[in-house]
Amino acid sequence: MGKKPRAKMSIENRAKQFSPFAAIRGLQDALEKKERIIVEKIELSEEMAEELDRKMQQLEKGRIATVVYFAEDNYLKKTGIVARIDKSSQVLQIVDTKIAFKDILDVE
Repeated sequence: MGKKPRAKMSIENRAKQFSPFAAIRGLQDALEKKERIIVEKIELSEEMAEELDRKMQQLEKGRIATVVYFAEDNYLKKTGIVARIDKSSQVLQIVDTKIAFKDILDVE
């Protein structure tokens, strides 16, 4: 007695076999949050503040800048076109990201 040939599996069903298995919903998000390193905001020395102020004075709307700033318990780096420098509101906008002057650590 011979074996019956198996019916060919569709490409869609075959692909499902290799899709990632998520045993617990939200586990990946929870792990990513746990891996995040929380840091304290750096208080600028007088010299650092003066250097930052000099760099901020050189910023121009429409030019590309890189800003290191404090947000959500860590430091982020954003590079893009300066969309707005609002000295009265103390806000710098790089593309669509608004950054308070008080949160800026460095500007390149």
